[in-house]
Amino acid sequence: MPKMKTKSSAKKRFRVRPGGTVKRGQAFKRHILTKKTTKNKRHLRGSVGVHETNMVSMAAMLPGMGI
Repeated sequence: MPKMKTKSSAKKRFRVRPGGTVKRGQAFKRHILTKKTTKNKRHLRGSVGVHETNMVSMAAMLPGMGI
């Protein structure tokens, strides 16, 4: 049987935490920042977890990562 491969785009964007949750970066922080308020940009800092409704697709994109 061939090996199951990890999606290359997913391994660049997500990290699996020891508890099995997945860490991701915030969206809407890359460009067109002049029309966004300072408060909005400040709340987009840091990383957040992937929502539990998306964990099935995360497990399919990252096989063998303990999700």
